[in-house]
Amino acid sequence: MSIIYNNINNTFTLQTKHSSYQLKIVDLGYVLHTYYGNTIYGDDMSYLIQMANRCFSGNPYECSLDRCFSLDTLPQEYSCFGTGDYRIHSIQTINQDGSYASDLRYSSHKIYAGKYHLEGLPSMYADKDTAADTLELTLKDKSTGLTVVLYYGVFEDLDIITRAAKIVNNSNAPIKLTKASSLCIDFNEMNMDMITFYGRHAMERLMQRTPIHHGIQSVGSLRGTSSHHYNPFVIFCDHAATEESGNCYGFSLLYSGNFLAAAEADQINNTRFVMGINPDQFCFQLNAQECFFTPEVALSYSSEGLGALSQNFHKAYRNNLCRGKYKKARRPVLINNWEATFFDFTGDQLVNIAKDAAELGIELFVMDDGWFGDRNDDFRGLGDWVVNEEKLQGSLKELVDKINALGMKFGIWVEPEMVNENSDLYRKHPDWALQIPGRLPNLSRHQLVLDFSRKEVRDYIYDSICKVLESAPIEYVKWDMNRNLADVWSAALPTDRQGEVFHRYVLGLYEVLEKITNRFPDILFEGCSGGGGRFDAGMLYYFPQSWCSDDTDAIERLEIQYGTSYGYPVSSVGSHVSVSPNQQTGRETSLDTRGTVAMSGTFGYELDISKMTPEEKEIVKQQIKHFKKYYFLIQDGSYYRISNPGENNDYAAWQFVSQDRSSSLVNIVTLHARANAPFMHIKLKGLDPEKQYRINESKETYSGAALIYGGYPVPYEKLTNDYQSLQLCLSEA
Repeated sequence: MSIIYNNINNTFTLQTKHSSYQLKIVDLGYVLHTYYGNTIYGDDMSYLIQMANRCFSGNPYECSLDRCFSLDTLPQEYSCFGTGDYRIHSIQTINQDGSYASDLRYSSHKIYAGKYHLEGLPSMYADKDTAADTLELTLKDKSTGLTVVLYYGVFEDLDIITRAAKIVNNSNAPIKLTKASSLCIDFNEMNMDMITFYGRHAMERLMQRTPIHHGIQSVGSLRGTSSHHYNPFVIFCDHAATEESGNCYGFSLLYSGNFLAAAEADQINNTRFVMGINPDQFCFQLNAQECFFTPEVALSYSSEGLGALSQNFHKAYRNNLCRGKYKKARRPVLINNWEATFFDFTGDQLVNIAKDAAELGIELFVMDDGWFGDRNDDFRGLGDWVVNEEKLQGSLKELVDKINALGMKFGIWVEPEMVNENSDLYRKHPDWALQIPGRLPNLSRHQLVLDFSRKEVRDYIYDSICKVLESAPIEYVKWDMNRNLADVWSAALPTDRQGEVFHRYVLGLYEVLEKITNRFPDILFEGCSGGGGRFDAGMLYYFPQSWCSDDTDAIERLEIQYGTSYGYPVSSVGSHVSVSPNQQTGRETSLDTRGTVAMSGTFGYELDISKMTPEEKEIVKQQIKHFKKYYFLIQDGSYYRISNPGENNDYAAWQFVSQDRSSSLVNIVTLHARANAPFMHIKLKGLDPEKQYRINESKETYSGAALIYGGYPVPYEKLTNDYQSLQLCLSEA
């Protein structure tokens, strides 16, 4: 059992392979956080907690003579608002008497083998290959009847601990939740950096590293999605932490809606971190005996730097978050028609693109936006999920049969959460869109958002999309979402419950995704939200991959995919080769370089193949063969960041190493050519120092030690022009 309860000192110690997490029940029933870090062996770490009389830090009534015991200075597992802790809090309620205070104290606990389950929310799971244990810690407020069950899931072999909470109203009157966080953790220091990932549409998850300072620093979203702008993944680490060394803590929220991740360094240089649903415009009513589940947070600790921390999350999410057929099965190399045709296509044109693609070894043809209703531009048609047979020159099945006859699978694009005003659906049900009565709505991409908090909306979308998917042998679905939520008001809820809409929207989406992926278990689903606007761990529970960014420029993608790699596996990254000059940036890059970058993802093409030269088509053939050869090394191997393209102007380099360290693939892209350029040596990672390796099937061999400590000299000709690429294929000699 990875959870150890010591009934003498009332400690719970959660053990993973390389870390320990400890909490303790102290006098009066408060639950304190005592330790998270490198493995400890049976120690009661509460000796680290020091107490002193701090002016203006009050004391619980029962120990008012002990002015040193204050909730305002003690490290807590789940901090409350209104009872003497003035730092950022985990939970806030409006009680039946109008008060806001909560006072949660230990009531009971339960330890059992297996992983807890969250009703209606994504969460990591145990299976026959990976065991987990659960601690349920029940806290109660005796004055209000509020009960909180803190869930801890321990994946010992994965070095992952999960946190979540169930909040229960055990009173006979309604209460309102105005804050319900998933995680609270206190550190007895502030001498750390906080790493977050910011961005914008077409430039997501850029790494930002700042020292923790006094006051509150946070990232979050109020856009109804996790957003392009801030990602629900945060790292704390030593100031000197590198890829290979230093204490690092990762926190990943499995949620796709509004979130807040906030850190506060307090008056005595302790740091609290709280993560969960964003409390802005959140007010959830719990009637008597009703409960509320918070989303899950996955935590991991590494004493060996940022690289090992990332690998913990990569392995855990590949194996114990993603589900379904394509969790392990090889995903097909695809081509998407969007950048080739946009809305302007016919069925015959699509078949012609597919013919060219099939000849090159591409395995899946994806028909993007424009195939349904009156959808010839983005002003109309969203919500009318009926095949436009006139445009396709026949039924959807007839088109798919033609594509299948070429030896290719068929995929389709959908955007089920949206509606155009110019649509049959909106004309029939205008109240199904999120908009505030008496106000003109905010438009984005000429569309409104459907109210997924409503059952009739969910049922309509589910039935409509299922009819399409059942009408033809469709094997891939790209599920898109091309705007953020605004004017959030539901016609189906009373005025005093409008603070529930944001969260109910996400729950409604998850309900539809759960049903539709269960009904079509053999379809490969890919998430998208204008690219990376909903690239989060919550979506990975339903879709094993997401379109990483609408920016397909290979050089921009280096930085985007670099930041993404900190919290998410390569197998989740949708990445394609697009046209040069690139449509977003106008930058010209070689087909070799575009292929090298796109291979660090699910791989595919997004361009008009008919415009390629015979020489380019031959390169595509070889790229596809190369990707297939190294597919499982790329998708399942250990990922190493060799350089940071946001800081290193000379080159970007990254590496995949097989689990047995017998093979490796090293990718290098030169960024800035220099006159009379100096030589460049790339020091490799993850190899076995004692093994001999052959590079690109050459006769010469090098020891792993030589390549790690001495490095590999980049051929000089690769340094004489910008944006050249090089791949090193290493095999054990």
